[in-house]
Amino acid sequence: MSVENSLRARGNNQCELCKSENKLSVYEVPPNSEQREEDCILVCEKCNLQLTKKEELDAKHWSCLNESMWSEVRPVQVVTWRMLNRLRNESWAAEAIDMMFLDEPTLAWARATGDHENSAEVELHRDSNGNILQDGENVVLTKTLDVKGSSLNAKLGTVVKGIKLVPDNFEQIEGKIEGQTIVILTKYLRKG
Repeated sequence: MSVENSLRARGNNQCELCKSENKLSVYEVPPNSEQREEDCILVCEKCNLQLTKKEELDAKHWSCLNESMWSEVRPVQVVTWRMLNRLRNESWAAEAIDMMFLDEPTLAWARATGDHENSAEVELHRDSNGNILQDGENVVLTKTLDVKGSSLNAKLGTVVKGIKLVPDNFEQIEGKIEGQTIVILTKYLRKG
């Protein structure tokens, strides 16, 4: 039986955190990476996007942790503890952390990535107006830019099609202008 099928059976075809049945997938709980059932949980799309920091945290959505904190499944306990800590500024999350008990090996796993030390803030690529950018979108330059190391001059109002987000720098995207791929600061563009 595949890992996903095992997790579907264990979770009753529901997200093991919020009980949603929409767009379920396997989430490998870091730092483990062997995709074994004991290292993974089944999550819905919304939980997955927020766990992987591709969407801002929605504290109301995560109130489901008040139930998942009682799970006997270790990877569910680990993810629940980490998320409660990321939401620790919410009074209900702080109370839940105080009530939650993890044995020493599970607590060590939960602390292993340091994710619990992060806040609910999520770094996302945003345009000059604060809109969230996605791979493949079109953007418009809000300033004329001289491209370093090139004679290319990207004019105000130029449309850049099919951008690519720079993974480790939330202030940069890659895009093509006149056939040349360049890096553009997000503060100089807006969604097209």
